[in-house]
Amino acid sequence: MFFEKHVFCCINKRPDSNPKGCCSSKNSEKLQIELKTKIKDLKLNKKIRINKSGCLDRCELGPVMVIYPEGVWYSFKNSKDIDEILNTHLLNNKIVERLKI
Repeated sequence: MFFEKHVFCCINKRPDSNPKGCCSSKNSEKLQIELKTKIKDLKLNKKIRINKSGCLDRCELGPVMVIYPEGVWYSFKNSKDIDEILNTHLLNNKIVERLKI
């Protein structure tokens, strides 16, 4: 296995007029970069891969991410959520129930 965990964060951009909305308009790219930077700072980028993703089709819950191999989906809104997902799920293999979708 190349990575122990692989995280896909939706950064899809739709027109502002689209009724579904989009993760990009909710700061998903900034938060994805923040998570990726924290993983690099912890020197875990050889074990945990953080990738941008196109639409994951959970627009109304966005921004969203999915973590493999578990297949756990999260809705995240801010840096506090990113830290909780990092410390609880990515580092300690426990699901963050309050953010799980």
